[in-house]
Amino acid sequence: MSEPRPGQAHAAAEEAAGAAPELSRAELDRLSQAEQERIVSPLAGADERMIEGALRPKRLSDFIGQTRVREQLSLVLTGALRRGKPPDHVLLSGPPGLGKTTIAMIIAAELAAPLRITSGPAIERSGDLAAVLSSLGEGEVVFIDEIHRVARPAEEMLYLAMEDFRVDVVVGKGPGATAIPLEIAPFTLVGATTRAGLLPAPLRDRFGFTAHLDFYEAAELEIIIRRSAALLGVALRDDGAEEIAGRSRGTPRIANRLLRRVRDYAEVRCDGVVSRDVARSALELYEVDAHGLDRLDRAVLDALVSRFGGGPVGLSTLAVAVGEEAETVEVVAEPFLVRAGLMARTPRGRVATPAAWEHLGLPPPEAGGATGPGGIAAPGTLFE
Repeated sequence: MSEPRPGQAHAAAEEAAGAAPELSRAELDRLSQAEQERIVSPLAGADERMIEGALRPKRLSDFIGQTRVREQLSLVLTGALRRGKPPDHVLLSGPPGLGKTTIAMIIAAELAAPLRITSGPAIERSGDLAAVLSSLGEGEVVFIDEIHRVARPAEEMLYLAMEDFRVDVVVGKGPGATAIPLEIAPFTLVGATTRAGLLPAPLRDRFGFTAHLDFYEAAELEIIIRRSAALLGVALRDDGAEEIAGRSRGTPRIANRLLRRVRDYAEVRCDGVVSRDVARSALELYEVDAHGLDRLDRAVLDALVSRFGGGPVGLSTLAVAVGEEAETVEVVAEPFLVRAGLMARTPRGRVATPAAWEHLGLPPPEAGGATGPGGIAAPGTLFE
């Protein structure tokens, strides 16, 4: 049996807390495409990233939210500038859409240094990483998104590069292979990950500064929405910003996407001004409810409550009930439902919480009184 990769215990804890499970590259690509098609997806395609570029803050002082991380990072960067040396390597963790890429760009801007951007899945061999590192100038910033998906050979090369600013290039094969040490210019690595538990300890320990980005409060999202509206030239009222923020699932990327969709609705069907009523009508059209749940979220919740009496029910059975693949339900819908306190994962299956019944406008069952399909008592429910 192969040795488990370091960090798997942390990954199991993340999955129990509602994080999406680690999947193969092909499964991830397929599910990412399905996820990007949702208006409330925290992921972004290439076209949307181009639009986001115009809305990103360029300086740390303009970055909204994540107050503690912003203050800590300011000290790290200011101290490095005064010493005239590159700052420590930076690790940013947290769910997608919260600003990890933006912070990486801000770090490079604050240091007045060039920025190289790549991603973990793109680094499949150690040679791919050596090509990037060997061409760096002194003080450059390298950003690796989804760093936990870097291939193992490249990961081991990264240890030496981060610590000693050196890489060993292997020339030849077999017994005659020779490792040639290659000095590289001092640089700052900024790594971003949505699955910090999958990072091996040797890699995690080489980051001098680590920060976890949390979901945003509605008041912070309102400020972000108003700033984005000003940049996009959208006439936005305060109550309209409040309505959009409340449905944005604590994620700036979703907030900006909803703002653009509401803008379209306001310009085509109204007078172009985004008010609370306009935002509410637009988001109802796009099937985003007051808590940020979309069609798939509500379908999963409704099946769990109405057809299975609140559970517990197995993942495959639940997926069949909503007409989706089990992986789609598990990766796309479940993480937010668990985080929102509407669903819980148990050893015997998925169960609905009292908040789920309330969200659907149904009275929660009394203790021990939940029923399953056909009115049969469902043993072992959450409400026993």
